[in-house]
Amino acid sequence: MLRLRARIPVAGAVPGCAGAALGARPWRGRHCATLAVLLVAPTLPLPAAATDPPAQSSSPSAPVSAPAPDTAAPPAPPKPVDSVDLPSWLRLDALPFIPIPEVSTAPHEGVTVGVFPVMLSSNGDGQINQILAPDILHSQYFGWGARWRTFRNPSDDEKWSLVAGAKQSVEREFDAEYDVGLRRDTDWSWIYHAMYDRSGTGRFYGFGNNTTAADRTTFIDTQIRAEVTAARNFTHAVQLAYELRADTVEIASSVLNGLPSIESRFPLLTGVGEVTEVQQRLVLTYDTRDSVVLPHSGQRLAAFAGLSARALGGSVRYSFLGIDGSEYRPVNRDLTLVGHLAARYMPSYLDAPFWATSQIGGDRSIVAEGQPLRGYGAGRWWDRNSFSASIEARQWVRSFHFFSSDLKLELAPFVDTGKVFSTMDESPLSHLHVAGGMGFRVVVSPFVVGYLDVGIGKEKLAFFSGIDYPF
Repeated sequence: MLRLRARIPVAGAVPGCAGAALGARPWRGRHCATLAVLLVAPTLPLPAAATDPPAQSSSPSAPVSAPAPDTAAPPAPPKPVDSVDLPSWLRLDALPFIPIPEVSTAPHEGVTVGVFPVMLSSNGDGQINQILAPDILHSQYFGWGARWRTFRNPSDDEKWSLVAGAKQSVEREFDAEYDVGLRRDTDWSWIYHAMYDRSGTGRFYGFGNNTTAADRTTFIDTQIRAEVTAARNFTHAVQLAYELRADTVEIASSVLNGLPSIESRFPLLTGVGEVTEVQQRLVLTYDTRDSVVLPHSGQRLAAFAGLSARALGGSVRYSFLGIDGSEYRPVNRDLTLVGHLAARYMPSYLDAPFWATSQIGGDRSIVAEGQPLRGYGAGRWWDRNSFSASIEARQWVRSFHFFSSDLKLELAPFVDTGKVFSTMDESPLSHLHVAGGMGFRVVVSPFVVGYLDVGIGKEKLAFFSGIDYPF
């Protein structure tokens, strides 16, 4: 699906931890769900074999004599089994990277397999300040491909990232971003962002809350974007951000066999073909979380409004407004209950491209844009307005030291609900879609959260993974 993101700078962000900024882009392998399973095991010491004393004769006829004095040097102790020298390429704990197999199982994406070596670097305080994650993969639809990813935090007040990749056919991507003022302890925070993305697995089912899997169509979407965000920090908790975005989006015929292309079923749909837009938005936030990356208490509340108009130089016209909020309640040291709620309304929408309308589906909450429903693929339902509510319980399970990093495993059962609707006066609480499941989270404290969320709705099992919490 189309990836329309907003980024609002906040304190404490880390390279690649896209949720550190309100509405920031999550790091997921190619902006889609990637089931990344860490199939590694530390080299564990084995117990040395027990040594029995020399056997003594029990025959009564055998004379028992005193042992002869031992004049020889004592024998060298046996070499422990766990210290056997192995080639470095056979010792996973000696590798300079974490080898992670990659299997894409997200709805809509086909089967993609690959591997990427993740290389972590830390500062003098032992905190992760750089992630390098190149990969080589094979897509069922688009052949072999490769990507380079760099996420870097020069300090706790700035970060930058660079992602670039391509496959044999159709899909290409480039994404660069620089954020400064993350701590919010100065008057202004800034974000600069540029991207090019071409995806061949877009899906559209039509408008409405009752579309079925049989309504599915597919398309290729290409986006070129440049944007800048200026945020005024009134206090550490209160911020008003202004974003200016210039976009060119092209929706073209699909190349996937077996699925109808979008223009064959929706020939008059606004947004098919090439569209240019210049969008402005304001986001007012109130954030009292104890951490923007690993929150255990506090609130994050946002109110937003935006518009795209021909007078600004674009070819479309629409407006939107809404709210987005999360509450974090610690039950005890190891358990945090998290609730999330979002609503998006479009006062003017008749000239809006379909990809700019409200949507639910997928695994991420993006402020002023898409909302999660983790039993379905991204953008499963579209319409003028949307409502979403989620709750999950983040429970610490155990800690372990691995690849020179201190890791913590969390389990997070969750329930997501949501709907889309076409009128401003319709109740957002009726006819909700529901999805539930379990989240598996690995925390590299204090900055990095890797996740695998497994959800189920009424269609089929869905897997999502990446970096950062969903909200």
